[in-house]
Amino acid sequence: MRGGNSNFTSPLILPDNPQMSLPKPFGFLLLLLLAMPPLNGADRPNIIYLMTDDQRADALGCMGNQIIQTPHIDGLAEQGVMFKNAFVTTAICMTNRACVFTGQYAARHGIWSFNKDFTPTQLSHTYLAQLKTAGYRTGFIGKWGVGHPRQADAILDYNQGFPGQSQYFQGDVKRKQGQHLTAKMGDQAIEFLKGCDDSTPFHLSISFKAAHVQDSADIYSDQFPSDPAFADLYQDITLPQPQTAAAEYFDRFPDFIKNSMNRDRWAIRFRSPAQFQRSVKDYYRLISGVDAVVGRIRAQLVQQGLAGNTIIIYTSDHGFFLGEYGFAGKWTPHEISIRIPLIVYDPRPDRMPRGSTRTEMALSIDMAPTLLSYAGIPAPASMQGADLRPLVEGNPPDDWRHDFFYEHWFTANGLIVPSEGYRDQRWKYCRYLVPGEEAQGASRYEELYDLHTDPNETVNLAGSPQYQTQLDRVRNQWSRWRTAVR
Repeated sequence: MRGGNSNFTSPLILPDNPQMSLPKPFGFLLLLLLAMPPLNGADRPNIIYLMTDDQRADALGCMGNQIIQTPHIDGLAEQGVMFKNAFVTTAICMTNRACVFTGQYAARHGIWSFNKDFTPTQLSHTYLAQLKTAGYRTGFIGKWGVGHPRQADAILDYNQGFPGQSQYFQGDVKRKQGQHLTAKMGDQAIEFLKGCDDSTPFHLSISFKAAHVQDSADIYSDQFPSDPAFADLYQDITLPQPQTAAAEYFDRFPDFIKNSMNRDRWAIRFRSPAQFQRSVKDYYRLISGVDAVVGRIRAQLVQQGLAGNTIIIYTSDHGFFLGEYGFAGKWTPHEISIRIPLIVYDPRPDRMPRGSTRTEMALSIDMAPTLLSYAGIPAPASMQGADLRPLVEGNPPDDWRHDFFYEHWFTANGLIVPSEGYRDQRWKYCRYLVPGEEAQGASRYEELYDLHTDPNETVNLAGSPQYQTQLDRVRNQWSRWRTAVR
C-alpha cells in the first residue's frame, strides 16, 4: 500500500472477457437521428469516456506516483494500454473540451470563451452527435465546458451536464450532511448504466470536476461527507516538494510571467509548507475519489453482464502545477501543464497487448476520431486528430506524428499570458505572445528546452548563441504549424 488509509479499497480485477434554460436546438439533428436504423448492441462495443479536470500525467500510481492511491485506474492500465506521452493542444478547460468534442485544434473551432456555445454545424460534428446518429444510446455527466449543456439535449439520451465549475459540496459541511459532487456523478453513471442492455450499444462520457480547485480558494476537497475514509487519506505522509519549486526557478522568468495568474494562484495554495501539504493531499484525495467511481462503474458493468463489450478510456483535460517554478494552475506550454494521463482498455479478446505502454505522441484532439473508430464510424473530414486504435492494438503506422503545435489565446483580462508552442521528440519551443496581437503571433518572450538533457525545463536555451540554429528551426516549425492547423 502506497501510504494513507489501510481501509482504501483494492482494485477490481476483471477477466479479459467478462461479460440557465435554453430550448432544444438544432432540429436538423433530429431528422438525422430518425433516419438512422436501429443498431444491435452486439454489433459494436459500448464505450465509456472518463475525463478528469486538472489531472497531471504523474498523478496516478500506474504512471509512477508512489503515494497516490488509484487502484481501480491502475487496474485499467494493467489490463489495457497506457500512453506515456499524451498531451493537450490547449491547456484550459473550455477550449480543450471543444478540442476533445470536435477533434480539432482551437485555431479551427474558435472556442476561447466559457460562454460560447457550439454552432449547430459544430455540434453535429462532435463525437457525441456522430455516435447518436449512428444509433448509440448516449449520455453525458458533469462539466460540459462549452457554453450551456442544454445545447446538447438533441444528441443525448441522458444529459446531466452542468455549466461552469459547480461546487464540490453543497450540503451542510459542519454537520457532515450531504454528498460530494464526485460521488453524485458516480450515482448518475450507475443510473445511466441501469438503463442500458445488450440490445443497443451505448456511449457515456463523464467529465469530472475533480481535481479542479475552487477558483480563488485552496483545494479543500470536502470529501468526508460522502466517504469518511477520504478525510484521513494521506494524513500521515509528508509530501516532498518538487525540486523546481525553489525560488531560483521562478526568478528566471520575466516580470510579466512572474505577475501572472500562475503566481497569484500559487500564493493561495502553495506559499507555505503547510499550504503545500494540505493542497496536494486534497488534490490527491479528489483523484482517489474519482478512482472509487471508476471502481463502481466497472462493478456495475459486471453486474449487468456488459463488461465484456465495454471499452473504457481514461484521461484528463490538461495538467496542473503543484508549485513547480513557483506556479499553480496550467495555461503555459510547459510539460506539467500540457501532459496528461491516457489509458485505453478494450476487454474483448485479442484486441490489445495487455498491460503495455506506448511512447508515441497522443493528443487530446485524437479522442474524437478514436471514439468513432471503435464504433465503426468514419471521422468527419473536419476532425484533425488521429485514430489511436492502431497504436492501442500494437500496430503503429510508419507515418505517426513526431511533433505537434500548442496554442493558448485566452488571457483572463491580462492575468493569463497568451502563448503558443511547438514540441517534437526532443525540443520544446515556447512563444509568449503580445496581448492583443495573438493572431499575428508577435513574440514577447521565447523559451527553448532540450528535453533529452533537461526534461524539467529548467535551462532556457533561447538566448544562447550556440543554439541559434536550433532556435531558428523550431521557430520555422512553429510558423508552419500555426498556418496548417487552421
